[in-house]
Amino acid sequence: MDLDEALKLVGEFGPYQKRAVAVLVLTQVYMACQSMLIVLVGFTPEYRIEQHQQQDGVPVSQHVTFTENVDSIVTEWFLIKQQAYKVSLAGSLFFAGLLIGNVVFGPLSDKIGRRPVYLTGLFFEVVFGYVTAFASSYEVFAASRFLVGLMNGGIGLVCFVLTQEYVGKSYWAMTGTLTSMTFAVGIALFGAVGYLIQPWRSLATAANSSGVLFFLLSVSLPESPRWLYSQGRAERAEEVLRFMASRNGNAVKHLMLQRVGVSKAGNHKSRGAGILQLIIHPVLRLRTMVLMYSGVLWADSGAGETSGSRYVNVAMYGLVELPAYPLCIYFINKHWAGRRKSMASFLCLAGSACLCTTFIPENAGALLSVTSLALVGKLMVSAAFNIAYVYTSELYPTVIRNAGLGVCSMSCRVGGILAPFVPSMRALHTSMPFTVFCLSGLSAGCLGLLLPETLNRPAAETLEELGSPGLGRVLESKVRHHALS
Repeated sequence: MDLDEALKLVGEFGPYQKRAVAVLVLTQVYMACQSMLIVLVGFTPEYRIEQHQQQDGVPVSQHVTFTENVDSIVTEWFLIKQQAYKVSLAGSLFFAGLLIGNVVFGPLSDKIGRRPVYLTGLFFEVVFGYVTAFASSYEVFAASRFLVGLMNGGIGLVCFVLTQEYVGKSYWAMTGTLTSMTFAVGIALFGAVGYLIQPWRSLATAANSSGVLFFLLSVSLPESPRWLYSQGRAERAEEVLRFMASRNGNAVKHLMLQRVGVSKAGNHKSRGAGILQLIIHPVLRLRTMVLMYSGVLWADSGAGETSGSRYVNVAMYGLVELPAYPLCIYFINKHWAGRRKSMASFLCLAGSACLCTTFIPENAGALLSVTSLALVGKLMVSAAFNIAYVYTSELYPTVIRNAGLGVCSMSCRVGGILAPFVPSMRALHTSMPFTVFCLSGLSAGCLGLLLPETLNRPAAETLEELGSPGLGRVLESKVRHHALS
């Protein structure tokens, strides 16, 4: 039997898989806290500078007084005036680490396994997180933020893939959506924790300590049976599946996976080329281009400024995305919508919402205003991005799934670099930023229609199961059925 048939026999989403997925999904809360840490610990309060002068009027010293009772890295290391850039630099270093982690950890987990990469990355993220909390200088703090970002960006993708590869393909949409939704909830929870624990070192310690618990819970997790099978290690995959079956209460006596020959799982094309296959393979190259373009759009949609309580802003940053996830779960499992049409529709709706903002008069009511339409656009893009994550994991074969996710996620970081420049286009015309978002959304939605539908279709395990682009849709894959020789 193949792996999908074996998982149906074991239990596609049995009690054991539910516990394993719960651990991985809840780990997203920890990773969300690390992602948003600099927003609160790097807060700059109001201050005044007092100059002490000699009798001849020449200033000889300056004394900085913070008028707000705030404990942050700014107040501890006086990161103001010419030193103020260091706060943004620490945040940029974290996201630079995310970008590198996306690219490095993905291919690494495809090569040596999901479990060792995930556990190693989580362990060092916790270690570097404590280095952040107890940093003796800004330089140590900044270096630790880069290393935390490196680990965070890498294991986030591996964690996402594990939540899917532990269960049957019919549950991939649910586990993938739960992972993204829990990350958003984690951001909101961090805002509440930050309000309750305001000293920055105490907040960094509290936010990082949950990682210790999740690491201990993750140690007992098995390797992905789907990855083992894709590597030709059918015997080890059978052991993991039997273990899952016993924990699920299913007495599986005759579980034997179809042995794949050297031509399918053991050759250098499946295991040796790694991330280069995203460029070399014609099907993967085109899919990657479309998905990367959509990723840049999602990051651009987050550009903007906020005001008010920093704790409320952090909480709202996560909560505003939550309504998008029920929409995702509903649409992507419907045969008349699926992954492809749902993602394309949400992207086009996001672009249309941005287009409509250019026609809204300034004195419009609160219900139909630029702000409300911008919020609708953000919800649509959030829904499309969540679908893109689930969709991407289904479009790439197991042997290169993490590498594909990593490269596509990297495009979001590139979009994050471009995002601050989009609002500045108002200097050309007030509607220019929304016009850019509109054209990006519509074009990404149309390009998404070139991708093949993956709903209710078997997941590819190796590169050989991907066909060359046919005469129809240019990115359509042809799954080849291999018979036992």
